[in-house]
Amino acid sequence: MAKETSLIKRTKLSYDPEGDVLYISFGDPQPADDSDITDEGVVVRLREGRIVGLTVLNAKKRVIDSKAA
Repeated sequence: MAKETSLIKRTKLSYDPEGDVLYISFGDPQPADDSDITDEGVVVRLREGRIVGLTVLNAKKRVIDSKAA
């Protein structure tokens, strides 16, 4: 449980409104050496086979508006 809490505390979010891209980094942002893109438009960034972050394309479309729910 302590590892999970530490990871959550070290997770960083950054949003680029011009490109409508949400960046999620697990720990300090670092360069990836590989990546995969899902059918939903999420780029999974990998370094040495481990996930170091996610890049969410068209982020506004993927966020649920709590007022509409």
